[in-house]
Amino acid sequence: MLPTSSVGRKLVMAATGQLMVLFIILHVLGNATIYFGLLNAYAAHLHALPPLVWSFRLGLIILFSFHIFYGIALTLENNAAKPQSYVMRNDLSATFAGRNMVWTGAVIGSFLIYHLLHFTVQVTNPALAAAKHMDTLGRPDVVRMVIKSFQDLGIASVYLLSMTALWLHLSHGIQSSFQTWGLNSEQSLPIIKRAGAFAAIVLFLAYIAVPVLIAMKIVR
Repeated sequence: MLPTSSVGRKLVMAATGQLMVLFIILHVLGNATIYFGLLNAYAAHLHALPPLVWSFRLGLIILFSFHIFYGIALTLENNAAKPQSYVMRNDLSATFAGRNMVWTGAVIGSFLIYHLLHFTVQVTNPALAAAKHMDTLGRPDVVRMVIKSFQDLGIASVYLLSMTALWLHLSHGIQSSFQTWGLNSEQSLPIIKRAGAFAAIVLFLAYIAVPVLIAMKIVR
């Protein structure tokens, strides 16, 4: 049953957001296998388990859909409920990330579509597709696809811009999701805000490390 109250919708937002943060962490750990020459093996193991992979993808689509739907609904509700004078008085105390959650979310959503078409479906840059190039063990050469892709300034720029949007979204979203669960006392709130900001910047740096190290020719 879908929640009908504002509190219920906020709880769905918090839960789906936290589950997606968990995926973001797992995904960046998978990306890190490129540093150890294991990315092709990691990708091959994943694709050897299609039912598991597709079940996981379906779950993410459901989470993402609920998060988007209730995010837009709550934003519209909040905008309709607040008089303009109230918004102006509180605007100075709100963070840039907090004021632009819808827009950073839109950037992330658009990037996810491109990212899937690029690295999963492999149709946006067919010449670089891993499925068309095998490594020495006969596996799709994901490492080559990633490196060749990020050597393209346009692709790297899109990725870096999108990871900046992710950083901003997480810097507000992580601490906000814990506040929704009631962890917003005078003692806990400063800790939650600092921890959320720290987690957001760590994930941002972890994600941009791959294209940056490729540009520096450290990963090749």
